[in-house]
Amino acid sequence: MQVASQSFELWLARLKGVAVRHEQIEVITTTEAYRQRLIALIRGAQTRIYIAALYLQDDDAGRSILTELYQAKQRNSQLDIQVLVDFHRAQRGLIGKGPQVGNDQFYRNWASQYPLSPIGIYGVPVKSREFSGVLHLKGFVIDDTVVYSGASINDVYLGWHQRYRYDRYHLLHDATLADAMVRFMAQDLIGHEAVVSLLETPVPTAKSLRRSIRDFKQCLSRAEYQLAPHSGDGDISVYPLVGLGRYNNRLNQTIVRLLSSAQQRVFICTPYFNLPAPLTSAIGKLLKRGVEITIVVGDKTANDFYSPPDQPFSAVSALPYLYEQNLKRFARRHQKHIDGGRLHLQLWRCGDHSYHLKGIQVDDSCYLLTGNNLNPRAWALDLENGLLLQDRSGQLAERFSEERQCILRDTSRVTHFDAIQDSKEYPEKVAKLLKRLRRVKADLLLKRML
Repeated sequence: MQVASQSFELWLARLKGVAVRHEQIEVITTTEAYRQRLIALIRGAQTRIYIAALYLQDDDAGRSILTELYQAKQRNSQLDIQVLVDFHRAQRGLIGKGPQVGNDQFYRNWASQYPLSPIGIYGVPVKSREFSGVLHLKGFVIDDTVVYSGASINDVYLGWHQRYRYDRYHLLHDATLADAMVRFMAQDLIGHEAVVSLLETPVPTAKSLRRSIRDFKQCLSRAEYQLAPHSGDGDISVYPLVGLGRYNNRLNQTIVRLLSSAQQRVFICTPYFNLPAPLTSAIGKLLKRGVEITIVVGDKTANDFYSPPDQPFSAVSALPYLYEQNLKRFARRHQKHIDGGRLHLQLWRCGDHSYHLKGIQVDDSCYLLTGNNLNPRAWALDLENGLLLQDRSGQLAERFSEERQCILRDTSRVTHFDAIQDSKEYPEKVAKLLKRLRRVKADLLLKRML
């Protein structure tokens, strides 16, 4: 165990990071508090607002946040406001909801109302097609505060109408870290010719950008946050990480090494139980070493793709059931560790709210904040990032312990794999679709893509 821990320390020594004081880090535990804090920060912004999200939706929450941004620009014409969203996601509607106009039209409509207060809204095409990779980068920078969450911007992520999609929410107040994240968004993303304004028409097609996107992908696969090695004098080391692709992915490599370094306990959150092979292998080795592991995953009814049996069925509605069967197989494989109290599989469910948490905590000393879903798609296709916090003196332990308790409050433990519903018990249309997918082995492809 000591060898793995020493190896991880050597790995961290190669990474670029910043040392911040523990009082510069905030942990927010409710969606409502996060929403209120985000709006307050936007209203108080003095110099810059940079937002990176998968999407900013044309709904009440999205319209409210975009209005806040334009009003902030009206109050301060020198305020630098840039919004980055996925290029493909911005130009289509919601999956399974029929024909819809994309969010890009909403952006242009709103911009036309504020012609004297322009802001930038950009589409970032990580790949030439959405199914092969999207902008899954997280983090808003408002002045010198980094607002880090896995949440995008829409009604349910911000709990706009009482129903919320539960996520993790963290604030880091540090100019050096904020500068590095803004520099990446401005230079590596907005500065590349493949990234285009969604406010100017006609928006170039992915086909017309094909060569630029190919070059962009290569640049992103080598990109990293620019920081002086271990700058700052605080007691918490923060390592910002970015990764794209299956190979030489610094974020993926760090996640595996982080897990392998565990000596006592690991706490993992993932919304879609579909772990990539390297993580499954690392978890298996930890269990054999006697490390206690808790994995919190959403119940299938808390999945954002779930549709109740009395609602119209679409193919995407089968995804939560597919993830549940992954969990059942995992539990069957590790039943002895569940029985021995080394593995805790916790299902989160709270009313009709949904679950979107992701991240890893190791030994009350390392905390990974990330939008990475810890699945094969995140591992190989999407542009992902994360902030690894190393706390050698335990200054953050109480804050993250409180966050864990808030997460676990609405969970129940799986004590036996038989407690997880069998596919034969699913609604007829779901069971039939899953059986068909398995027959042609399309479920294996879906696990890599979704």
